[in-house]
Amino acid sequence: MQERVSDLESKNVANEGSLSNFSRALGDFAQKNGKTMQSWQDKFCEMAGIYAMCLDASGIPLSDFSGNPHEVQIIRKYVTDVRIRNIYRRVSEGELEDQAVEITEVPNLKLAAVAVKNGNSTTAVWIVCGVFSDADYDQDFYHIPPIDSFSYQISEQKFYKTLDLLRETLNVLISIETSKSQAVANSEFSKKQEIEMTSSFRRAETMTEIVSLLDNDDSIEEIMVVIISKLCNYLQISNGFTCRIHHGHLMDIVVQWTAPGVNKMFTDTTDQELCWFLGSDQATVISSDTQMNAGEREQIDSLGIKALVAMPVIINNSILFYACFSETRELRNWSIDDIKFVNDAIKVLQGIITKRLQKNSLASSFASLEAVLDNVGSAIYVRDINTGVLLFANRSLKKNFKKEITENTLVDLFESNIPSRSHSGNYEVNHKDRGKWYDVYYTRIKWVDGRAVSLCAIYDITEKKLYQKRIELQAYTDFLTGLYNRMCCEKDLARYVDEARQTGKHGALMYLDLDDFKHINDSLGHQYGDVLLQDISKTISRVEGISNSCYRMGGDEFVIIIPPESFEKMDKIIEDIKKAFATPWYLKNSDYYCTMSMGIVRFPDQGDNVSELIRKSDVAMYEAKKSGKNRIAEYSDKIDSSSIHRLDLEKSMYDAINNSCDEFEVYFQPVISEFSMKGGTKQYRHMGAEALVRWNSSKLGFIKPDEFVPLAEYLGLINPIGNFVLQRACECCRMWNESGTGDYTVSVNLSVVQIMQTDIVDTIKKCIEENHIKPHNLILELTERLAINDLARTKQILLDIKALGVRLALDDFGTGYSALSSIRALPFDIIKIDQNFAKDVAEDDYSKAFIRTIVQLGETIDAEICVEGIETKAQFDALKGMGVKYIQGYYFDQPLRRAAFEEKYVYNSKV
Repeated sequence: MQERVSDLESKNVANEGSLSNFSRALGDFAQKNGKTMQSWQDKFCEMAGIYAMCLDASGIPLSDFSGNPHEVQIIRKYVTDVRIRNIYRRVSEGELEDQAVEITEVPNLKLAAVAVKNGNSTTAVWIVCGVFSDADYDQDFYHIPPIDSFSYQISEQKFYKTLDLLRETLNVLISIETSKSQAVANSEFSKKQEIEMTSSFRRAETMTEIVSLLDNDDSIEEIMVVIISKLCNYLQISNGFTCRIHHGHLMDIVVQWTAPGVNKMFTDTTDQELCWFLGSDQATVISSDTQMNAGEREQIDSLGIKALVAMPVIINNSILFYACFSETRELRNWSIDDIKFVNDAIKVLQGIITKRLQKNSLASSFASLEAVLDNVGSAIYVRDINTGVLLFANRSLKKNFKKEITENTLVDLFESNIPSRSHSGNYEVNHKDRGKWYDVYYTRIKWVDGRAVSLCAIYDITEKKLYQKRIELQAYTDFLTGLYNRMCCEKDLARYVDEARQTGKHGALMYLDLDDFKHINDSLGHQYGDVLLQDISKTISRVEGISNSCYRMGGDEFVIIIPPESFEKMDKIIEDIKKAFATPWYLKNSDYYCTMSMGIVRFPDQGDNVSELIRKSDVAMYEAKKSGKNRIAEYSDKIDSSSIHRLDLEKSMYDAINNSCDEFEVYFQPVISEFSMKGGTKQYRHMGAEALVRWNSSKLGFIKPDEFVPLAEYLGLINPIGNFVLQRACECCRMWNESGTGDYTVSVNLSVVQIMQTDIVDTIKKCIEENHIKPHNLILELTERLAINDLARTKQILLDIKALGVRLALDDFGTGYSALSSIRALPFDIIKIDQNFAKDVAEDDYSKAFIRTIVQLGETIDAEICVEGIETKAQFDALKGMGVKYIQGYYFDQPLRRAAFEEKYVYNSKV
């Protein structure tokens, strides 16, 4: 069984994983998803008007030529395998070309190869053939006529652009895959280091606690229990015990320990049958996968043991007893570090027992202690508290701190920070001369001769500190630009403000936002937007005085802190930044200008709170943008409060959207139909409700819809808000109709921004299907502004929505935007007359005539009429006999929260 210790290392070495390169990934993908890749290639070729196939890094085809098979057969007469192989080698084997174009015998047929490379390694090559529709060629040079009537034809200019697009797209894919692989590798490495550091720290802490028992006056049995419990807790195992062999085949259990909730292994502690793993003078290690014979397995199973370490405790060359550590709950494979640590702890136990047995011999006790402490895995020294004399230094300390021992500086280095009344504890020490960090554990004990001493155990934790610094750097650094991030900005700003306040100096905070950065992204692509952000970051960080205080807050926003020591250079710093943005940025083979707007706030004059300063600089920046962009504004209390409110409103709205719209709530206002007056009593039937969004901001309180809805449209946030309202309204409609008290409809307002989204029809369809409502029970309301947009596109979108079975309503009709011809052209089921006409309908003849006219118009175009804003009985009476189908307004009820609406109109509904 002894060879199990030596076999342990090979069984427990973790297999290092390696990242597969993009070429292999592409090949694997092609083998597993051949149809998918071929389908993508076919669609790309159809779109571009080219014929293409793909080869892997070895020149083996990953896909077939895309295009009409008959046409491909004709092309292959001139684009032979030899020609393909030659152009493949041309772009894949050299470093100068990654794209090549060659002529063929056919005047308007050209062959191209596009290599996709990761560094100097080729990952794939696309073979592309183009049949030119505008070929310009010398008729005397070619003997074969040009190809006509092919399905795919392309202009020469577009052909070269298509090659660039193919190469750039696949290069981006390679970059993404490489970044993902690197991120996974870094994450796994960091996790492994963190686990190792945590284990090392726990091991050091446990060993220090065990070493401190050297001077303990408790009985040997009590000390055994403490040591075994500490080892079991460190190893996270269920059982530990010590036993003594007698009569050659029996054993007595001296002490045993079990984890909470685990049964004791031995209920009888005397004259137990000797276990087969005891009796040797070497350690025995049994992991869950250790092979053993049937008899050995039977005894192990009878004790419930799944893994075990048994170590002899040897005193004066004789085995006094055995210490055993076992796991009975789950499978366990021991590591070399586990076994070494248990061995070190057993040596300490042997030292304690030796001291007890030889307590009348000071010299032998000291020799035993020295032998034990020399083999403990840390640097240890013992110092007389009263005289300061160094009584003992173990082998590790003498080796690593020879200079400090010679110069008598150990106490200054390792004990200067110990509190005067502290008897034990630990803290970190930075040895600056060596560039090392140490964890120092100290305790006061009695030495072998009875003197009061200070025992210090020292562990090198430099790797742990370096790891922590790497993690901190990652936490404080923006990945894209390499600048510090918002978290670091707030930390540094607090430090600079405190410095300025204490020294009476000044500093400044500058909030910088790029003007129209979105146009760069949209026109050139996000990869060039990223390049621009990186170039700007490098430029501003080179400005003297702020090189170490530039931060990216996110997106295209930056913060620059002018620290107190650079405040006198503030004017020059601002000029240098302005000059940087007055110079064009070189992007995609051309110069582009990108200006910035900046807000400045001074500290501590205009604030000494981090969040307050950032907020004020942001307000000043917004003021600069509002004044025409490409400007710099300093914060002042005179800045229009509306700017501050608008900024707060924007930030709060973004926060609300990011929190799943949980600050928004849907109210419902009843819609009434089939109304009349009988015997002085209102008679009407409630047919449904209009869903109206309300916003109760956690920071700003209740915001009126006419204030936040236009802002949401401007910011492009109306889509998530509108989708939230649509979802909630459909959920309620389903529940109301499932209650069995009526057939309810629900009206939902759609913004012009929403209706022009390419996926609006799919969004509506998905909402109907997920909530299992009848499409006819959903009414979508659109404002008159819709009519002045692209009429043809608008009409098609509305027809697609109508095809779902949904009804459409034109809201706020009569407010002055629409043309009657446009309204006639659009497929509305309901026209809702604006409340401005209802306001004076009781006494104003024009309002009455207008409503009658619209009712007649509705009959002509087969649309029902709804009047909004009815608030009085006089207004309600004036509508009688006009042919109005639906009425809404405070005369019936105001918008209500869902619970109040359901209690009043759904579950207590009356016809």
